[in-house]
Amino acid sequence: MASELDGDPIFHARKVRQRLEDTLTHMREDVDKVDDPKFKAMFETSAEVLGGLVKAFSDFEQKNEAAWR
Repeated sequence: MASELDGDPIFHARKVRQRLEDTLTHMREDVDKVDDPKFKAMFETSAEVLGGLVKAFSDFEQKNEAAWR
């Protein structure tokens, strides 16, 4: 059964942004749990990349950038 939100790009962007934020939070929490510098660097770098994606999705939702208007 299709929802009226299925065709709404903001609805889908919001769902993906939330998943990215959840993953970013999980990675930041795990950095302190493992004592391996390479692991820490990988997770910290990955969290930064996800942060950029979260911002892009948020900007799309809010139409903050000229490209999304």
